[in-house]
Amino acid sequence: MDGSRSYKLKSGKGAVVSQRKEELVAVLDHFNIQVDNPVSVLTQEMSKQFLQSKNEGDKYKVRGAKFFMKATQLEQMKEDYSYIMETKERTKEQINQGEERLTELKRQCLEKEERFQSIAGLSTMKTNLEYLKHEMAWAVVNEIEKQLNAIRDNIKIGEDRAARLDRKMEEQQVRLNEAENKYKDIQDKLEKISQETNARAPECMALKADVTAKKRAYNEAEVLYNRSLNEYKALKKDDEQLCKRIEELKKSTDQSLEPERLERQKKISWLKERIKALHDQENSVNQEIEQFQQAIEKDKEEYARIKREELDVKHTLNYNQIQLKELKDSKTDRLKRFGPHVPALLEAIDDAYRRGHFTYKPVGPLGACIHLRDPEHALAIESCLKGLLQAYCCHNHADERVLQTLMKRFYSPGTSRPQILVSEFRNEMYDVRHRAAYHPEFPTVLTALEIDNAVVANSLIDMRGIETVLLIKNNSVARAVMQSQKPPKNCREAFTADGDQVFAGRYYSSENTRPKFLTRDVDSEISDLENEVENKKAQIVNLQQHLSALEKDIKRNEEFLRRCQLHYKELKMKIRKNTSEIRELENIEEHQSVDIATLEDEAQENKSKMKMVEKNMEQQKENMEYLKSLKIVAENKYEAIKLKINQLSELADPLKDELNLADSEVDNQKRGKRHYEDKQKEHLDTLNKKKRELDMKEKELEEKTSQARQICPERIEVKKSASILDKEINRLRQKIQAEHASHGDREEIMRQYQEARETYLDLDNKVRTLRRFIKLLEEIMTHRYKTYQQFRRCLTLRCKLYFDNLLSQRAYCGKMNFDHKNETLTISVQPGEGNKAAFNDMRALSGGERSFSTVCFILSLWSIAESPFRCLDEFDVYMDMVNRRIAMDMILKMADSQRFRQFILLTPQSMSSLPSSKLIRILRMSDPERGQTTLPFRPVTQGEEDDQS
Repeated sequence: MDGSRSYKLKSGKGAVVSQRKEELVAVLDHFNIQVDNPVSVLTQEMSKQFLQSKNEGDKYKVRGAKFFMKATQLEQMKEDYSYIMETKERTKEQINQGEERLTELKRQCLEKEERFQSIAGLSTMKTNLEYLKHEMAWAVVNEIEKQLNAIRDNIKIGEDRAARLDRKMEEQQVRLNEAENKYKDIQDKLEKISQETNARAPECMALKADVTAKKRAYNEAEVLYNRSLNEYKALKKDDEQLCKRIEELKKSTDQSLEPERLERQKKISWLKERIKALHDQENSVNQEIEQFQQAIEKDKEEYARIKREELDVKHTLNYNQIQLKELKDSKTDRLKRFGPHVPALLEAIDDAYRRGHFTYKPVGPLGACIHLRDPEHALAIESCLKGLLQAYCCHNHADERVLQTLMKRFYSPGTSRPQILVSEFRNEMYDVRHRAAYHPEFPTVLTALEIDNAVVANSLIDMRGIETVLLIKNNSVARAVMQSQKPPKNCREAFTADGDQVFAGRYYSSENTRPKFLTRDVDSEISDLENEVENKKAQIVNLQQHLSALEKDIKRNEEFLRRCQLHYKELKMKIRKNTSEIRELENIEEHQSVDIATLEDEAQENKSKMKMVEKNMEQQKENMEYLKSLKIVAENKYEAIKLKINQLSELADPLKDELNLADSEVDNQKRGKRHYEDKQKEHLDTLNKKKRELDMKEKELEEKTSQARQICPERIEVKKSASILDKEINRLRQKIQAEHASHGDREEIMRQYQEARETYLDLDNKVRTLRRFIKLLEEIMTHRYKTYQQFRRCLTLRCKLYFDNLLSQRAYCGKMNFDHKNETLTISVQPGEGNKAAFNDMRALSGGERSFSTVCFILSLWSIAESPFRCLDEFDVYMDMVNRRIAMDMILKMADSQRFRQFILLTPQSMSSLPSSKLIRILRMSDPERGQTTLPFRPVTQGEEDDQS
C-alpha cells in the first residue's frame, strides 16, 4: 500500500510475513510488477489525460508520468543510467577525498611503521640472533670440514708429490749412477792410457838408447870408412907421385936439381903461409855461417811466434767484433745480448702462451732474469753459470716440446740452441740455509745476485748449486782460501774476478777477459771494445809489418849464408889444393939419389896397401850400410813409439777435460740427489704433520658437530664464514641492547602501527577498488547505453508495427512518430481508407474512435512491455457497440495468445456478450446503495486487532 505509513506482506493464510518496504519492493521486482506503470494499470483518468493531451511531448511523457517510457520500462533504465552516472561522479569525488586522506594516512602510517619496524626489528633481530647462533654452530662445523677437506686434498697432493719425489729420486739416482759410470769409464780410460804410456816409457827409453848406440856405431863405422877412404886416396896419390917420381928420376938422373929444390922450398913456405891465412878466413867464415844460421833460426822462430800471435789476435778481433755488434744491438734491446733471435723467440712464446699452448709461460733467458749486486763479479758469475745464462725453464715436458718447436723457427739445424731446463714451477725459493756455503768475507753466487723470480733461483740452485760457490776477487786469496787451508763448509769451488775456477786441488784459468751478458755499463763496454778492436787492428798491422821485416831479414840472411857457404867451400878447395901442392913439392925435395928400384918396390908395396885398404874400405862400407839400416830401423821404432806416446798424450788431454766435466756432473748429480733427499725429508715431515693435524681436526670436528647438534639438532646450509657470522652476532647484540634502551612499550607501538597500517591498507584498497570500478563502470555504461539506444529503437519499431496492425483491423490508418532526442510522440489516426482521407489528429476523432485508437495504442504497448498482468479501467466507456466489440475481440485475442499473463478489465458495460471459456472469469460487483453517505472504513489499529484475533 504505497502512500500509507506501513506495509504488510501476508501469507496465503493471512498471516503477516513482513512489514518492510524493501522486501515488498524486492517481491515486486522479482515478479516484474510495476504498480505505477500505466500499461499494467491504466486508469480512466490516465487514459483521459492521454487522449486529451495537446502536447506531443505529453504523449511521450504524459505530464511526467512518462507514459511510453514507463510502459516500456525504458524510464527505469534511463533513471538507472542517470543514477549510475551520478553515483560515478560521487564516487570520483570520494576517490579524490580518499586520495587526499590516503596521503595523510600514508604519512602517519610511515611514522608508525618506523617506530614499529624499530620494535618489530627487535624481535626480528632476536630471531635472527638465534638463527645466527645456529648458523654459527654449523658454520664452525663447515669450516672445520673445509679445513679437513683441504688437509685431505693437501695430503693427497703431498702423497702424489712424495711419489713424484720418489720417482725423481730414482731418476736422479739413475743419472748419478750414469754420471759415476761415465766418470769411472773416463777414469779407466785415462788409467789405461797412463798405464800404456808408463808401459811404453821403458821401451821408449830403450829404443832411444838403442838409437843412440846405433847412431854411435854408425858414426864410428862412418869415421872408419872415411879414414880408410882418406887413406886410400892418400895411397893412391902416393902411388901416382911414386910413379911420377920414378919417371922423373929416370929422365933426370944426370941433371942438377939444387936450384929447383930451393925454389920448391920457397914455394912450400909461401904455400904454408897462404894455407894459414886460408884457415883463418875459414874460421871467420865458419863463425859467420853459424851466426847467420842462428839468426835465420831465430828469425824463423820469431816469425812462427808472430804468425801464431797474429792468428790469435785475428781470432780475438773477430770475437770482439761479434761481441761489439751484439752489444750495439743490445743497446736498444738488452735481450739481444743473449742472441739475435731472442726477442723474436720471446714474442713467439708470449703469443703461444696467450693461445693456451703452455701450462705455465716459460721463463728465460735466465741471464735476463738476474741482476748483480756488485758489477765486479760479472765475469766470475758468467764463468760459473756459462750456458745457463741463455737457458729457459719449463714447467713440464709438454711445455718443453712446445718451446723446442718454437726454437726450430729461429735456430737452423746444426746450430747450438739454448738449453731447456724442466722443473716444476714453485712460487717460493728453496730453503738452502742448511746446505749453503758461508764465509764472513766472500759472498756466494746466490747472495751476490738479485733474483726476483723463484723459478730462476730454484733452477740455478738445482743445476749449478750456486749456494755452494764462493766469489773471491783476488786470485792469490782464492788459492789461499780453497787450497792452502780447508775450504769453508759446504763450499766446493770458487771463482775469481778474472773468471778463474778454483777447486780444493785444481785451478783452471778463464779464457774470457770480460763479461758478455751481465755487464751494466753498455756504453763504456762498447767504447772499451771499440778501443780494443782498434788496438787489435793496429796490433795486427804491426805484426804484419814485423812479419814482413822478418821475411826480409830471413831472405837476406839466407842469401848471406849461401854466399858464406860458397866462400867456405872455395876456401876449403884452396886449402886442399895448396896442401896437395905442398905435398908434391915436399915429395920432389926427396933425394933423387934414391934408388929407382926402391921406389918401384915402394910403389909395389903401396899398391898392395891400396888393395888391402880398398878391400877393408868395402867391408867398412858394407858394415856402415848395415849399421845405417839398423839405425834407420831403430829410429823408425823410436819415432813410432814416440808418436804413439804423443797420441796417447793427445788422447789423455780431452779425456782429462771430460774427466773434469764428469767430476762436475757427478758433483751436480750428488748435489741434486741431496737436494731431492732434503726435499723428500722436508716433504715427508710436512706430510706427517698434516696427517697429525688431520687426526686433530677430525676429533675437533666430532666435538663441534656434537655441540652444533645440541644448539640446532637439524643441520643448516650455511654460506657465510664463521668470522662474518661472529661479527654479525656481536653487531646484532649491540643493536638489540641499543633498541631496548631507546624504545618504550613494544605492544602499544605494535598496536598503533597495526591500526594505522590496516586503516591505510583498507583505504588504499578501497581507492584502488573504486578506481577499477569507475574504469569498468565507464566501459560497461558505454556499452549499456549503446545497447539501451538499440533496445529503444527496436521497441519503437515493434510498437509502430503492432499499432498499424491493430488499426488495420477496422480499416483505420495510423502513424506514430517517436522523437527520442526531444522526447515527443505524435499519433495520427484516420478512420476509413487511408488513401482517401488525410491523417487527423487524435483530438479530431470522435469519442469511440479515440477510445479504439487508445486501445490499439495500449495493445501495442502490451506487445512490447513485460508485466505479469494487464489492467484497464473503463476502456470502453466512449465506444459504440461496434468499436467495443472489436476492441474486446482484440483484447481477448491478445489475452489468449499470452496465457502466461493475467488481464483485468474494469468496465461498467455488460459482459454478457463474451463467449464462455474456462480462461475468462467475470466478477460482477453489486450495485452501491444510493442513500449511503459514508464508506464503512475501520481504523487501522482495529483492523490489525481483528487480524490477530
